Amino acid sequence: MRKRILFQDTSFRDGFQSVFGARVLTDDFLDAVRAAVDAGITHLEAGGGARFQSLFLYCGESAFDMMDRFREAAGPDAYLQTLARGINVVALSAQPRDMIDLHARMFKKHGMTHIRNFDALNDVRNLDYSGQCITNAGLHHQVVISMMELPPGCEGAHDAPFYLKTLREILDRGIPFDSICFKDASGTSNPRKVYETVKGARKMLGDDVLLWHHTHDTASLGVAQYQASIEAGVDGICLARAPLSGGTSQPDLLAMWHALKGTEYYLDIDINKILHANAVFKECLKDYFFPPEALSVSSEVILSPMPGGALTANTMMMRDTGTLHLYPQVIEAMSECVARGGFGTSVTPVSQFYFQQAYANVTQGPWKRITDGYGKMVLGYFGRTPVPPDEEIVKIAEQQLGKPRFTGDPLDVPQPGVPLAKEILKNEGLPETEENIFIIGALSTPGGNKGLEFLKGQVPANVRKVSDKKEDKVAAAKTLTKAAGNRDVAPGKECYSVTVNGASYTVEVEPFTGVVEKVVSDAPAAKPLNAATSQAAPVAVSDGVEVKAELPGNVLNISVRSGDKVNKGDTLLILEAMKMETPIASPCAGVVAEIFVSQGDTVENGHSLVMLV
Repeated sequence: MRKRILFQDTSFRDGFQSVFGARVLTDDFLDAVRAAVDAGITHLEAGGGARFQSLFLYCGESAFDMMDRFREAAGPDAYLQTLARGINVVALSAQPRDMIDLHARMFKKHGMTHIRNFDALNDVRNLDYSGQCITNAGLHHQVVISMMELPPGCEGAHDAPFYLKTLREILDRGIPFDSICFKDASGTSNPRKVYETVKGARKMLGDDVLLWHHTHDTASLGVAQYQASIEAGVDGICLARAPLSGGTSQPDLLAMWHALKGTEYYLDIDINKILHANAVFKECLKDYFFPPEALSVSSEVILSPMPGGALTANTMMMRDTGTLHLYPQVIEAMSECVARGGFGTSVTPVSQFYFQQAYANVTQGPWKRITDGYGKMVLGYFGRTPVPPDEEIVKIAEQQLGKPRFTGDPLDVPQPGVPLAKEILKNEGLPETEENIFIIGALSTPGGNKGLEFLKGQVPANVRKVSDKKEDKVAAAKTLTKAAGNRDVAPGKECYSVTVNGASYTVEVEPFTGVVEKVVSDAPAAKPLNAATSQAAPVAVSDGVEVKAELPGNVLNISVRSGDKVNKGDTLLILEAMKMETPIASPCAGVVAEIFVSQGDTVENGHSLVMLV
């Protein structure tokens, strides 16, 4: 008899993340959920991972409200799965025990039935307590072994023996689970390695344990990987549907159905119903901007394993900061970050650590700045890396972060989160619900609390649709609108208002040419533009120190006001890029004479930030 292969439709979570950086509004896709269920799809990925924080940060929506509406659209019988990152759960950083427990209970409350739970370092300690909480909440716990291919020249982990050793550690530790998943977020694993891993796992576990395989099609290996894992004994695979299949997302459902023809295996689907559901899905997303890098195959990702789910999230953020042109350099630099960082699997949050460090190496010089996440990882604060990190990098991290190496249990580091969240809600006069407590705890960063900003209504939606599409170059940050007609304008010319990096200018333009003849600024004279680069040009200052941006980013918050006295090393403001917060410190003692930026502005290298006297 032919074996029926189970499948999960990942379109509504990993598909959204892989193509749109998880920025999709709930109202826009619920009809597609209904159509998927009507087509006979019973297992849907419905949230978690980046589809938790992105709803708050970019969509202006609550992830809990989204899950409730997803459950209503899918009906009572659908299996709805979310993604969790071990002790990070769905937060931006490692969480304390009370928040990990609250995560499981809240996701159960809001209609989820399954949680897929992974640790990027494959440190099974990070899967233990989180797995117990998921099980105690009455959810299906799918424990994960994270996979990828190492860059050339690296060895010692991420082969079949390493994955089977991790599986043995899960079993020996007694972590409760209902199924096991081999998850390759970058889609780079060699199919033969996949076969040997699954074959070894099946031999170790027997025939009764449910095995799943998850991969991406970024390197065009997805179908070959699934064929290998199915032949080795996998029971279920993850597939996406048009228009969110292939490329950085999961292999296409129809393509996989076709690939299994003539084999001992099959997918139980009605093709005509699936085609109808796909048509509904395409209609729902017709106004969305599909980044070209999300739709293409990139074999180079094998050399620098960038996960499909992180690739477009990063390129979307690079679009926001006007640095998309640096993407090829960052990907090239990422290979060294993997090789010297201890071989943690390139999946959230470690993939972001790799990318942030590569971004810093490109924009600020190799290893001139160790980013917070990457530094803490090599120092052991998130758990044991598969192999010891490069000793030189560890020493640089110790020096720059001012932290010693850590060899203890990472779960012992965070302080209880629920009491702190309750205090914040009380001080802000906000309702003390379990949902709000989790939002406050999960979205806290050193630069502020994004959960609090959301609850106070301070997060605007940032979802790219076709009508909002702009050219991916810095010059496109200039938006022209007719200026008020109260200026003296040369005959035959037109006057426009121009906004660049938050500063307002008035320009006179020759008819039909689009050439800026003259710039008349409404901004301080200390902010002239270099027309060649759109960066702040150097300003001669006789009695002051001008602090300039050393990297591109968005102004997250400003810590000082004009007239404030500051000491050397005091934080003047915080820039944010690629989910990475960079404090800008005062280079000397002095008084803040002028602040050239506002919160939310986008700045580039060399942009004037603050004047000190």
